[in-house]
Parts: sequence; structure tokens; C-alpha cells
Amino acid sequence: MSNIALLERPASTRAPHLRPVPRFVEQDAPAAPATPEDLPATRSPRGFALYVGLDEIKAAGAGVSLPLLVDALRRTLAELAPEAETHATVALAPHGSGGRDLDVVRLALHEPGAIARAKAATETEEKNEDYGVTVDISRKRVLIDGESAAFTYKEFELLQYLVLREGRTIERSELVGALWQAPEDETPGERTIDVHVRRLRAKLGRYEDIVRTVRGVGYRFDRHADVVIRYGQGTPSPDRF
Repeated sequence: MSNIALLERPASTRAPHLRPVPRFVEQDAPAAPATPEDLPATRSPRGFALYVGLDEIKAAGAGVSLPLLVDALRRTLAELAPEAETHATVALAPHGSGGRDLDVVRLALHEPGAIARAKAATETEEKNEDYGVTVDISRKRVLIDGESAAFTYKEFELLQYLVLREGRTIERSELVGALWQAPEDETPGERTIDVHVRRLRAKLGRYEDIVRTVRGVGYRFDRHADVVIRYGQGTPSPDRF
């Protein structure tokens, strides 16, 4: 049973705030693995994990928010079991990642069953990549008709930036500011973006139209039937309340 997402007893009456946590770190392992003789004859539950699939929009539609729901659960538990040790977590996922809310939460919090299913799905996808474009965010690679494309680091970053903002037109100035963090004298002009996009499209070959030009503004990525976006098991990131 996973013990990653627990509920924390509130220290005050204020609603909790979101604060980022890069990732959970497991407790240090014992110096030596336990032998069968060291293990107890029977085991008993020490707690539980409650996974809730609900995004901020759906919560707002019900007249609440995620922090309010977490706070209510904390207070209920504090009343019923004052000695309980608790904390709460919210799972963040990139726009367009798809899937049921509950599945995203379980995967983000590394629930073993969810990870096993995601791995099996990935293996199935890999067997069916003989055509089209696969943008693998987790592995930083692009497959075209089953073959790995020789994208440079900057070309992949450019494609990834557009893919993660699917359907939104990105201005050239935003791309420069987001993808080039070098000193000002090394920062390319906005027209340099056009050169990078041309090279990117050349490597996409017959799928070049997945990166579209919005004349006078910039570029955008629109989902295409021949394009698969793979976010990977670790992409959704859990952050604590």
C-alpha cells in the first residue's frame, strides 16, 4: 500500500497554501536487507492513502477549491483521530496530458498499480510506432515513422515548448525569452527563431505541418492524427498543500 499521499493535521484555521516540492525522497534504507526471520509473522495496516481525482475547474463548479477540501478533510480527521500523523498532496500535470483525473493523481504519487499500468501502456505504444510522429517528452526524443530523429537539443526544446502549449499561438519574443537564457549579446533575434523552425520542419519531413506559422505573430502546435505525445511516468509532479 502506498503511503505517499497522506493528510496532515492543520496547525491553524487558515486555508493551506500550495508550495512546490520537486519530488518525494524515500527514507534511507536499512544497512542490510531483513531476513525472513526478522519479519513479523503477521502485518497490520498503519494508515491509508486516499486518492481524489478532482481538478480546480471541477472543484470551482461545485463551489469549493482544492485547498478548502483538503482543509475540511484535515479537520474531520483531527476531530476523529487527534493522534493521527497526516499530510496532503496535490498532483500537477501538464496541460493536454489527458486521462482520468484519478489516474493522473495515482501516477503522480507513484502508486504501484498505476505505474505498472502506465509501463504496460508504454510498451504497447512502442510496438505501434511504425508510422507518424512520437514526441517523447520524458526521454527527450522524437520518433518519425519508428526511427529516431536527429534533433539538436535546441530543436527539441523548441518543439517541446510548442507541444506543451498545444493550440496556443506563441510569439517569437516569448520563444526567445523562454529558450535562450544566455547573456544579452548572445541572445538570438526573433528572426533567428524562423531559422530554427525551418530546420525543425525539415527534420519532421512530411509531418512538417504540425508546427504552424501564424503570420505576423509566431508559431503554434495543433494536435494531428499522426502525432503521439508521450509524457512518461514521471511527468506529473506532486506538490504539497
